[in-house]
Amino acid sequence: MVVDTLKENLCVNKVIATKKEIIFVEGDMIVPDSKPDILNTICTSGVVCVYKKEVLDDKVRVDGGINTCIMYLADDNEEKVRGINTTLDFSETIQVPNTEQGMNCKLESKLKSIECKVINGRKVGIKATIEIDIKIYSNEDIEIINDIQNAEGIQMLKEDLKVNSLVGMGETKIYAKDTISIDNVDNLAEILKSNICICDKDVKVSYNKILTKAEAEVKIMYLTEDNRINSVTAKVPIVGFIDIPNVTEENVCDVNYEIRNIIIKPNSIEEHSIYIEMEIGVMAIVYEEKQINLIQDLYSPCENLEFNKKKITTIMGKQNVQEMKQIREKVELEGIENKNIIDVDVTPIIQKENRLNSKIVFEGELELRFILSNNDLQMDTRTAKIPFEYTLDNVDDSENVNTNMDIEVANQDFIVQDGGAVTSNVDMMMNTNYYRNTNLNIMDEIQTNGEREEQDYNIIMYIVKKDDTLWKIAKRYGSTVEDIARANGIEDENKIYIGQKLFIPRYAKTGVSSQETPMSNYV
Repeated sequence: MVVDTLKENLCVNKVIATKKEIIFVEGDMIVPDSKPDILNTICTSGVVCVYKKEVLDDKVRVDGGINTCIMYLADDNEEKVRGINTTLDFSETIQVPNTEQGMNCKLESKLKSIECKVINGRKVGIKATIEIDIKIYSNEDIEIINDIQNAEGIQMLKEDLKVNSLVGMGETKIYAKDTISIDNVDNLAEILKSNICICDKDVKVSYNKILTKAEAEVKIMYLTEDNRINSVTAKVPIVGFIDIPNVTEENVCDVNYEIRNIIIKPNSIEEHSIYIEMEIGVMAIVYEEKQINLIQDLYSPCENLEFNKKKITTIMGKQNVQEMKQIREKVELEGIENKNIIDVDVTPIIQKENRLNSKIVFEGELELRFILSNNDLQMDTRTAKIPFEYTLDNVDDSENVNTNMDIEVANQDFIVQDGGAVTSNVDMMMNTNYYRNTNLNIMDEIQTNGEREEQDYNIIMYIVKKDDTLWKIAKRYGSTVEDIARANGIEDENKIYIGQKLFIPRYAKTGVSSQETPMSNYV
């Protein structure tokens, strides 16, 4: 006979697969007829855009492009600095076992390197390395038995747990547009270099709705008609709403941004401005912290109970931590006397995680690429690295924690000192998302299968062995934890010790295996 049970719902956002893949993108570019020949390149920069991602059976297809800017020295009598822009498209199918069509995909792309080689004066070859970080999720609604109706005589071993249950997921597209003004004295000739990063991320959770707020920091280096190099930095607001039923202010929300497309073009010379348009995909995953009273084991001294158990994996202890990390260091660069810093690309890289007790120590370095010029506009580049450490404190069970670190460069300032040293001031916002995986044993289909055969009432004395608990002893002999504790004057039911002699106030077990013969425990 099926036992009447009380159940509650738990939605598990299960990570089916993770994959980090390095892909290589190569292509050639013909210099437009309106541009002079290339003598050599000065620097190459790019922004990765993912147009589309598709989860298929055992694979993920990624389509995108790299918006590329090449700054070069023109092969003409004046040897001016010039720039050309192109888009390097790519399509990659990445093998990811256990995925199925229709599963949810969180994807992050990072441009690891990009370089340009002059093939001839009218043709260049571009080679880029992209790191693709893929996480595949599958949602599963699970019913958990947390109590039994009319459970007279049934003994239950319960555990109170706080787990993170999925409330919902949602996506939206945001079109961010702006016109960036440049100095009124500058007549813009062409764009030499552009960088875009998503920063100042924030999220507000209200009833049934997620408000996502961020800014795209746009940094553009340009050439003027009178052969000067200048730059402009602006922040473009990115604001969007995602409707997700049943979310509340108490929920925890993960938000992921993907740049899908970029348009950057100068307006007419008279306007002294640059038009920028971006398509950005935003994905939100919302969790609630749910306290569940999970039945770990059960038995009846009077009836035979049968039940199934299945194991599920969910997450708990989810936290999002934001903290500013400041770096104040000097770096030595050779041959920069009498040169000006035109631009610095700052790339933070986490190389290692060390875990000890309640701490996680991240070791990394800042990769710095300096673009320099002298008074004659002769361009040069230098690179440097600054090591750093960041410690995340007060992490419970840090050995088993899963982490995801996102670093935003909030502010940067570089000053050339006498003698070739550069004072580097960099502020980084360390966004750490962490959680623990936990395995739960879920009971299902509890049934009674007749009464247990009873023997004459008897009291035995039992000697506690290694790994024994009062629950195990009570279940073995058809007693109860409460009766054994009462008969032996035990105040804390979780504290017994090896060799302790216990009176078992009832014996109803039959069919004991040879390894558990009751007579061996008589004293």
